[in-house]
Amino acid sequence: MTDTRHLIGLLLGTEEDWPTAFEEILGRLGPVAGPGGTRHVFDSERITIEPFDLRDRPRYQLVIDRLAYWYYHPREWLKKVALMDGVYLLNSPFTFQSMEKHAAYCAMMRLGLKVPDTVLVPYKNPVDNARYAYTSAKYNQSFDLDAIAERIGYPLFMKPYDGGAWRGVSRISNPGELHAAYNASGEMLMHLQKAVDHYDVFARSLSIGAETMVMRFQPDQPMHLRYAVDHSFLAPSVGTEVVTIGRLVNAFFRWELNSCETLVAGGEVYPIDYANACPDLALTSLHYYFPWAIKALVKWCVFVLVTGRPGRLDLETERYFAIADEPGASYGDKLAAYAGLADAYFDSERYHDFCASSLGHLDEIVLDWVAGPGFDRMLTDTVRSVYPEDEHDQFIAHLRGLTGLWVGDESSRLRS
Repeated sequence: MTDTRHLIGLLLGTEEDWPTAFEEILGRLGPVAGPGGTRHVFDSERITIEPFDLRDRPRYQLVIDRLAYWYYHPREWLKKVALMDGVYLLNSPFTFQSMEKHAAYCAMMRLGLKVPDTVLVPYKNPVDNARYAYTSAKYNQSFDLDAIAERIGYPLFMKPYDGGAWRGVSRISNPGELHAAYNASGEMLMHLQKAVDHYDVFARSLSIGAETMVMRFQPDQPMHLRYAVDHSFLAPSVGTEVVTIGRLVNAFFRWELNSCETLVAGGEVYPIDYANACPDLALTSLHYYFPWAIKALVKWCVFVLVTGRPGRLDLETERYFAIADEPGASYGDKLAAYAGLADAYFDSERYHDFCASSLGHLDEIVLDWVAGPGFDRMLTDTVRSVYPEDEHDQFIAHLRGLTGLWVGDESSRLRS
């Protein structure tokens, strides 16, 4: 039998931990059975950046992109290989504009989600363009920042419309803090957004393909403590809503690697940040959840390639808007209908059947590696590359403890 070979490209920035883990698990996977008795084998390669002819044929069938949201040369290469060559991309470069939070807020408000009141205010400082002075003098309207804040209501947040990693985010409690934050914003374009004060829990859901992991997030803690290991912090109905919102965002924008932040207050779920199409995958922050993330990423890539799932560039927004505009439909009715669209987009039933029939051995592969010396070497190398020397012992022990907890829990799950 002739094997069908697939090459997965990794388009990377500074990351070493998850790519190393992905390469290791993919290398241990071996041949995978496909439709009609076919056998599929997989390799991966880190993509280099160089001039490219628009008629060149790429060697990759799938690319995991972690770079093009800020590096425009590889972004244009991604557009070319998607449009001309049918390469499957995680994620679509054609919706990167929506990583500027503004478009994502607008889309989810349009679909009826409980996004807090949000106002986009003009730049504090003039933009660097020779035409600005004329345009500003003729067309810019003066506005009352205090009046806008009063209408939204304190407390509120000021945050960049294209923010990420909490850059430029300020919690505003009074007019003094409002003006200080706006003066400091400079040439950043800012949102003012109503704070969801006195929330019960902060949930961050990481979605990879058809799978979603909802984690309790503690934003006031240092990064290595923000993801709490807590398996029952949401009521089942609230957990379902959180998962549905994340999957809706991803299906709408054609993202298959994204995180969504939601606040839960009094049983209500408020999505506050869900345009993170290059989400945190670091071992040092995900710790306990890191093996799940790597396994889910391998499973989705293999599913896509073995089943021949085509990349989908069209957003088909009218299907979502038809649900949003359905007369008499309740919020719950709409969420259920959105969940159906998301399941259809991610081929959820076929995906889970495929994993059960063709990737049943992957759980043991991942457990064996995480419990072994190779993972521990990667863990210690990661800590030494991230933290000062005097903190190495502390963080090696911290990560060993949490990933060891995962090993124990996973071993028990597989024995049951």
